[in-house]
Amino acid sequence: VQLQASGGGLVQAGGSLRLSCAASGSVFDAMGWYRQAPGKQRELVAHITTGGSRNYADSVKGRFTISTDNAKNTVYLQMNSLKPEDTAVYYCNARDQWAIDYWGQGTLVTVSS
Repeated sequence: VQLQASGGGLVQAGGSLRLSCAASGSVFDAMGWYRQAPGKQRELVAHITTGGSRNYADSVKGRFTISTDNAKNTVYLQMNSLKPEDTAVYYCNARDQWAIDYWGQGTLVTVSS
C-alpha cells in the first residue's frame, strides 16, 4: 500500500491550499487527513467514507473541505481562510476493509501571520 501526499507549502494567513493524496494497493473504506503541530499530538482534521459521510475537527469546520475521487483513489483537502494555528505537518490516512490504517509521508503546511 502506498499513499502519496502533495500540496503543502507556505501561505499567508487568509490564504488557501489544496492537499492531495493518492492511495494504491488496497481497497479503502475511508480516507482522511490528520495533522501534527510541533509539540502537539496528531489530531484528526477531516475524514470521509466511501459512502460520502464526512466529519471535521471543530477548528476547521466551515474553512476546510474534504473530497475524494474514487476512480483515482485520491483524497483532497481544500483549506481556505488559513490561520497560523493551522501550521502543522499534514498526514494522509487510509483505512482498508480490514480496518488497517495506512499513512502517507506527511506534507508541511506553514501559515504566516
